[in-house]
Amino acid sequence: MKKKKPQDISLVLVGPAGMGVQTVEQVLVKVLQSAGYHIYATKEYMSRVRGGMNSTSLRVAGSPVRAPVDRIDLLIPLAAGAVSHVAKRLSSSTIILGEKALFEKEIEDGFRAIDIPFSKIATEIGSKIYSNIVAVGLLGALFHVEFQLLQDFIRKRFAGKDQKILDENGQALQAGYEQGARLAEQENVEFDLKPDPNVKKQMLVSGAEAVGLGAIAGGCNFIAAYPMSPSTGLLTFLAKHGRDFNILVEQAEDEIAGINMALGAWYAGGRAIASTSGGGFALMTEGLSLAGMIESPLVVHLAQRPGPATGLPTRTEQGDLDLALYAGHGEFPRVILAPGTLQQAFDLTGHAFDLADRFQIPVFVLTDQYFVDTYYNTDRFDASEDRVHHHFIESEEGYKRFALSDSGLSPRAIPGHGKGLVAADSDEHDEFGRITEDLDLRVKMVDKRLARTKFLVEEAIGPTLWPQESDSKHLVICWGSTLPIVQEALERIGRDDLGLLHFSQVFPLHPAAAQPIGKAQTRICLENNAGGQFARLLKTYADIEVDHTILKYSGAAFTVEEIVTRITEILD
Repeated sequence: MKKKKPQDISLVLVGPAGMGVQTVEQVLVKVLQSAGYHIYATKEYMSRVRGGMNSTSLRVAGSPVRAPVDRIDLLIPLAAGAVSHVAKRLSSSTIILGEKALFEKEIEDGFRAIDIPFSKIATEIGSKIYSNIVAVGLLGALFHVEFQLLQDFIRKRFAGKDQKILDENGQALQAGYEQGARLAEQENVEFDLKPDPNVKKQMLVSGAEAVGLGAIAGGCNFIAAYPMSPSTGLLTFLAKHGRDFNILVEQAEDEIAGINMALGAWYAGGRAIASTSGGGFALMTEGLSLAGMIESPLVVHLAQRPGPATGLPTRTEQGDLDLALYAGHGEFPRVILAPGTLQQAFDLTGHAFDLADRFQIPVFVLTDQYFVDTYYNTDRFDASEDRVHHHFIESEEGYKRFALSDSGLSPRAIPGHGKGLVAADSDEHDEFGRITEDLDLRVKMVDKRLARTKFLVEEAIGPTLWPQESDSKHLVICWGSTLPIVQEALERIGRDDLGLLHFSQVFPLHPAAAQPIGKAQTRICLENNAGGQFARLLKTYADIEVDHTILKYSGAAFTVEEIVTRITEILD
């Protein structure tokens, strides 16, 4: 691999909740994509409605970018304290654009800071509230976006508002654009990136939206959830498009109700997803066991955040793998999927519904705050494939819902579809579903439920080796959302003897998973948790030991530079 020099601009907007940071972000990314730039955006925010300090990090490029970096090329601080909030990421090459009076006490000598009176310009137009639109205009000029494109987007965004508001937004945009042109001419601040015409054909979606689109493609027609960061994005996305795709959306009174409603939907022949985060899933574990006992299909979206207890409600961590793996009392099979890209989120979520339906088991889609709140432009998902295949039957008289079989699968019927009685009981039961305390039958039922594990292993999605077909001397192992970050880090390092193995299905493991790992002399497992949960899983279920772990559990995602440093230290 050759070393890859960054060909992008890292732009960071910082300000307290309620200051319009998200407005600048949402308008800017849409406009920049329309102008042909590749966009990557992620955010970190505090658990409060107003105040605190939030930041949005954007990477604007002429080629695809899909990972966070420490580097800040351009910083827009919107309030006092904003510069201090990201001080560790600043360098002598960082350009700070903003009202100097707000941050001049926070910067040291050597930093390039240019005074832009956002508030004054906005106030003269009509209100300080237009400061964020002034910033949009300024940034649009620095990235050589045509003013007409900006103007059309602003008019569309505020369509239906009072004419005075429309006019003043237009004036704020014009004033900001003129400020940007002045910076380019007098301060030599501008960004010369080559647009890519293919970007306009792509879509800009977040991790939460990709999971939602995958659920729709998988035939989801019911979601039950209690709002909980960071899983709420999936609930709101499916609620927004519920009428378009005939999806019933239920904001449950709590997570216990949510999972039981989802089970009820599957029992009635629906295809349901329960969405939550760690603390909410803790309440769902009894319902998960119920799914195991009644052999019900179930899809669970678990968006991880740091725990224990409330932890850091709006931060990220890969800390719930053990929870998904061992949740519930008793023993019953399950599958855990963990997408690393938006495309994988779409594909795997649709696949989760099929697996759940075919094997009558719970299937997890394991994401995290970083993943669901991150977005970038990507090729449009192919929804033409028919992913919806129902696996229930029409029952006959004398129907045995839990008929013993060598495969471990009993024919699944739904109430009202046929002449047979469809029983479901949380106690141990006989083949008809009637409560039993026959201990010999208990053994047969447990063996039946566990027998399908064999088929789940055969159906498992194998890990992805990168570069393909390589026998790397040194191998970095990762799972879930860290994939694009590790990929870019390895490109930066540029060693031909260094490879990557990514797991998008973390349980059960594919039988061939051990092959590339066994060939490597140095095995490094990278995870966003404190205990190396996936490294333990590899040891327990595949007898694979790693030589080194790179762990992060501060509540922040890995950055490219951080991984480059950690891997280089190990290899040196």
